[in-house]
Amino acid sequence: MKIAYIKTQKSGDSDDLLASLVAQLQAAGRQVAGVIRDQTYAPSHANGCDMKLRVLPQGPVIKITQELGAGSDACRLDAGALMQVVALVETGSISGSDLFVLNKFGPEERLGRGFCSAIASAIDHGVPVLVGVGSASEAALITFAGGQAEALDADLVHLHRWWSNARPEHQPLQT
Repeated sequence: MKIAYIKTQKSGDSDDLLASLVAQLQAAGRQVAGVIRDQTYAPSHANGCDMKLRVLPQGPVIKITQELGAGSDACRLDAGALMQVVALVETGSISGSDLFVLNKFGPEERLGRGFCSAIASAIDHGVPVLVGVGSASEAALITFAGGQAEALDADLVHLHRWWSNARPEHQPLQT
């Protein structure tokens, strides 16, 4: 099982890092499955609780949060939209991918929902899995991965090195 995760100090940094890695791998002709945060969407809430996800490899981009008003402190997650994204990922090409990326192992995954079955499918097919995780979900991710999740330094060089060693064919990456 090859599953790794990154944590960053500043909100959004892991999204930027994962998007950069995905772009570089795709430019090199590699197949990447999963989801990343849409980098072109300007959220209307500074706390990061307003987002769109891009289903890999080619989209679509789907907003997974709902507008609850400026004064609301309730969870903005649109569970129906998230389920739609999960279904698209699960019916995609996980088995033929070189990497599975999840922007965030979060509250839904802590409860055994969300992208848990997609992650399990990738692992079952021998596809390396890389996820972003916050402090509140790190222990749940480690438990989910049976203690096998590897913490990685949050930099592109380290991520490329991990992926190069984790992928089944161990062929040099052309960049």
